[in-house]
Amino acid sequence: MTTTRQVRLAKRPQGRPDADTWNVVTEELPAVGAGEILVKVDLISIDPAMRGWLNDVRSYLPPVGIGEVMRSLDVGTVVESTHSGFSVGETVSGTFGVTEYAISDGSGVERIDLAVAPAATWLGALGITGMTAYFGLIDVGKVQAGETVLISAAAGAVGSVAGQIAKALGATVIGIAGGPEKCRMLTEEFGFDLAIDYRSENVLRRLRELAPGGVDVFFDNVGGEILDAALANLRRGARVVISGAIASYNAEKPPPGPSRYMSLLVFRASMTGFVVFDYADRYGEAVAQISKWLAEGKIKPREHVVAGGVDQFGTTLEMLFTGANTGKLLLAI
Repeated sequence: MTTTRQVRLAKRPQGRPDADTWNVVTEELPAVGAGEILVKVDLISIDPAMRGWLNDVRSYLPPVGIGEVMRSLDVGTVVESTHSGFSVGETVSGTFGVTEYAISDGSGVERIDLAVAPAATWLGALGITGMTAYFGLIDVGKVQAGETVLISAAAGAVGSVAGQIAKALGATVIGIAGGPEKCRMLTEEFGFDLAIDYRSENVLRRLRELAPGGVDVFFDNVGGEILDAALANLRRGARVVISGAIASYNAEKPPPGPSRYMSLLVFRASMTGFVVFDYADRYGEAVAQISKWLAEGKIKPREHVVAGGVDQFGTTLEMLFTGANTGKLLLAI
C-alpha cells in the first residue's frame, strides 16, 4: 500500500480561491492492479485554466467535483508497473492531479524524453503550454512572415512561447506585460521587438505609437481593457485569437463584453476562440517543430518552479493572479 497526500476541492470559490477552497488529505492507495502503473508525481503544472475548472458551469471539461482531487497535468516517475507499455523508472506525463502518487491505467499517459528537454520543459514549451501557443498562432492566427503580432500576458507561460514562435515565423512581435523587469525580459531574453508595460503606460495610446498601421494578429490571454485596446488597433483582415481571459477568471459576476467589437466589422477582422485539446491528434507535429526551435535557440523556455509539496498548491496557484510568476509556473513535489 502507498500513502499519498493530495489536494481536494472543499468548496467552490466566490472570486479568488483561498485556503478554505482546499482540503489537504492523506489517503492509502489500493494495490496496483493488472495493466496499471503507480506514478510518483514530481512536477505539477499550475495553469490559469484551473480557475475555470472550479466553476460548476458547462465548459470544455466537466468541473472538478466537491471532494475530488484537483485536476492537474503532471510529470512523474513510474515506480511500479503491471502495464506492458510502461516500465519502472520511465518519466511520464499525464493528468494525475495534485497528489504525491497516482495509479493509472495508462490512458492519456505519455513517455517523455529527458534527452530532448528537462522534465519542466515538457510541461511548458513542449507541453500543453507550447501546444496552445503553436496551434493558436499557426492554425487560428495564421501568422505570416512580415506581419505584426501582439501578445497579451506576454511574460506568462503561453504568451512567452507564443511571442517566440511568432518571431521564429518572421513576424514583428509586441508584448504586453506588467512591470519594467518583465518588459525587459520580453525584449532582451525572449527576443520580442517591443514591449508595453500595462501598469505604467496607456496601452491604447502606446499601441498606436508602436504599431501605427495596426496589428495583424492579436493573441489574447487577458481579455477586458487589454482586448478593447487591441480591437481599436487592428489592421484590415486581422485575426484575434482568444486563448484565455485571466483578467476575469475570479470575477464574481460576468464582465462586460468588449466595447470595441465593431472594429471586427470595420477592419474585416475575425475573433476566434479555441481549445488546445481539439488538436490532440497533432501534438506530435507541434512537439517536433518546437523541439527544433529549442535546439536552434529560437525558443528559450523559462520555468518558474516552486518547491514545497502539495501543501503549497493553493499559494502557488495564487501567484498566477497576482502576476508573481514569469514563464511557466510549476510546483515541485
